[in-house]
Order: sequence, then structure tokens, then C-alpha cells
Amino acid sequence: MAGSEKRQRSAAIGVRLTSEERAELDRRADAAGLSASAYLRACGLGDAGPRAARTPPVAKQEMVRILGQLGKIGSNLNQLARAVNRGADPNGLADDIKAAVVAIAEIHADATRALGRVPAEKTSGLDMREGAP
Repeated sequence: MAGSEKRQRSAAIGVRLTSEERAELDRRADAAGLSASAYLRACGLGDAGPRAARTPPVAKQEMVRILGQLGKIGSNLNQLARAVNRGADPNGLADDIKAAVVAIAEIHADATRALGRVPAEKTSGLDMREGAP
């Protein structure tokens, strides 16, 4: 048997849509932060259901940009790790490591804003000064 034995919704209804209608339904459901099924329940019954978690709409272009930034940082960190494995002095790489930490903090703030939240003003806690604990 597919699904949970505790599932309460057992009746299904089929609806035929054009591809344009389906795209519009998906767009509206996404804007409401709901699945298509939960959106249709909300429209038809006035309630999306107890487990229909509303997710904040995320700007896809912003998330694509953030993923690009993460890829660049991953590449930079890989180069730093290679340098250390080849015997480079990690203290000589402090500026590069600081730059990576700053970039990660910027990505965190960007992702937080994309989710509709206000990023916290925080320092990284990573102190690269010589002799720092």
C-alpha cells in the first residue's frame, strides 16, 4: 500500500488542465507558498490543511546567483587546501582564508534576504591575526 496507513485524505479528484493553465496554477501556488494540492484545497475549501506548510516565495534568480557564489568559493577553498597539502604555510594564506570567510558571510546574508528575512549583523568570529586564539 502506497503512503501512510494514517493518511486521512483518501478521496482524489482529477482535473484536466492545459499546459498554460497548469503553469498558472503552479505559479499561483508557488506565490502562496503552497503545493498545488494545498493551494486548490485553500481555494476550494478555505483551508489548505493542517500539514500545508507555507514556504516563503524565493526569488529564483537570487538563488541562482547565490549558488554561483557558492561554486566559486568551493573552488577557492579547494585551491587553498591543495596549497596547504603541497606544503604552503597556512599563515601565508590568511588573506585568502579571510576573503573566503567574508564571501560565505555575504552568501548567508543574501540567502537570508532571499527567504524574506533580515540578516543578523554578526562578525564571523574567525580571527586571522597572528597570535590570535
